Amino acid sequence: MRIGIDMDGVLTDLTRFVTDYGIKFCYENNIKYRIHPEEYNEASALGVSEENADKFWNKYLPYYATEYPSREFASEVIKKLKENNEIYIVTARNEDGLPQELHGKMKGFVNAWLEKNEIQYDEIIYTKGSKLPFCLDNNIDIMIEDAPMNIKDISTKIPVLCFDNSYNKGIEGENITRVYSWYDVLRVIESK
Repeated sequence: MRIGIDMDGVLTDLTRFVTDYGIKFCYENNIKYRIHPEEYNEASALGVSEENADKFWNKYLPYYATEYPSREFASEVIKKLKENNEIYIVTARNEDGLPQELHGKMKGFVNAWLEKNEIQYDEIIYTKGSKLPFCLDNNIDIMIEDAPMNIKDISTKIPVLCFDNSYNKGIEGENITRVYSWYDVLRVIESK
């Protein structure tokens, strides 16, 4: 089986990062915030302007992309999955919106982070916009995703394991199975 795995919100706990570091950023810069955990977009989740959300990412992206740890058991479970499956990292991480000094560094950040966190994979697929065409072009059999838009889109053609987050609570439908941890991912995939 070819398994597609998203990075942000699946391999990492993006909600926890945005909350912890976003509040720190707001506090240090005297920016009023109001947490909206049901929102996917960082500006909406923090209740700040897009400009302040960009400043937040400009400050913390290098740390998040290189040092912030993976979710508990991600490496362990992916190693087990890779014994009988092909693993494709399918990520929307790209150069869009990066400050000039970080341009050209994202792929290096991704590769180093995956190695540091011992995430095994066969191939990395960098996407822009909808991930569905990339999944179809690479014959992905099942996708592990957290972003509401991607879950809805991909599930029209491919089964999706929806990695539970506060911003995707209302996402349900045919071809969508909610998972709550990496060992839950393993249980579901082994039962297929």
